[in-house]
Amino acid sequence: MYLSIVVPCMNEEDGIDALVTRLSLITAKWKQQAEIILVDDGSSDGTWREIEAACKTSAQVVGIKLSANRGHQIALTAGLKAAKGERIMMIDADLQDPPELMTDMMFMMDRGFDVVYGRRIERQGETIFKRATAHLFYRVLNALSDISIPRDTGDFRLVNRKTLDAVLEMPERARFIRGMFAWAGFKQVGIEYVRAPRETGETKYPLRKMIRFSIDAMTAFSTKPLKLATRLSFVSLFIAALMAVYVFRSLILFQTAPGWASVVLAVAFFSGVQLLTLGILGEYVGRLYIEAKKRPLYFVSEELRSNAPIAAKLTA
Repeated sequence: MYLSIVVPCMNEEDGIDALVTRLSLITAKWKQQAEIILVDDGSSDGTWREIEAACKTSAQVVGIKLSANRGHQIALTAGLKAAKGERIMMIDADLQDPPELMTDMMFMMDRGFDVVYGRRIERQGETIFKRATAHLFYRVLNALSDISIPRDTGDFRLVNRKTLDAVLEMPERARFIRGMFAWAGFKQVGIEYVRAPRETGETKYPLRKMIRFSIDAMTAFSTKPLKLATRLSFVSLFIAALMAVYVFRSLILFQTAPGWASVVLAVAFFSGVQLLTLGILGEYVGRLYIEAKKRPLYFVSEELRSNAPIAAKLTA
């Protein structure tokens, strides 16, 4: 049975050697053919140089260099499309998710599961803010989503070829891969583990990218934000009606009082509701605009496989 391990890499030059060494030890126990696909997502450091060196020292390593930075989910998609295995494992380059868990994942897949994902029960080395926002993200996402997405999970998972082929048929550009696997269905199970702190480098998900990623996830699998905008509009109209009743009552009873605070408050409230509604609509319209252009997700500028460089090519 052929195994593919897909690893998106972005400015991970300090960790490539340790990554390949650790993954090679795992695949050596597998006693079957295996490949380690390292996808350079437009790194600005020496990540590609380290990947090239790894390809020269290990026939298992496959290097894919994207023409520009396209984001973690697109880089992961590029690696998944290149994977040849009957079983495919996804893992980040920072080694916070233990590749040694693959043994248990393989065991669960042998029992008939199509997807085996890792579920974090503890996140070591992360700030309270990071843990709190991650906890909130999955709860809000499930509350808004039309599907059930496993909580406290990432892209660390083992999938079989049938499931991967189904997910790769989904053409959307704003990709939320863990949600796509949840939407695809099939027989899935989680394995709990403790997520370790980063061994090298810094996180590639600052607050700005986390917010963008969260919006993509919520709009990709639900229309509930649009329904929320509609409900907010009705709430604002109801409050406006109550305020109108109060104003007319004051006029009739000659109890009007000059002042600007109530006017400013009303204007601020309705303006906020309108801007929020427009923002939600804008997110969905923007997504339709991006999808309608049907541009390729990425271009591959260089690929290295089995110690022999393949000529640079463009793929989608």
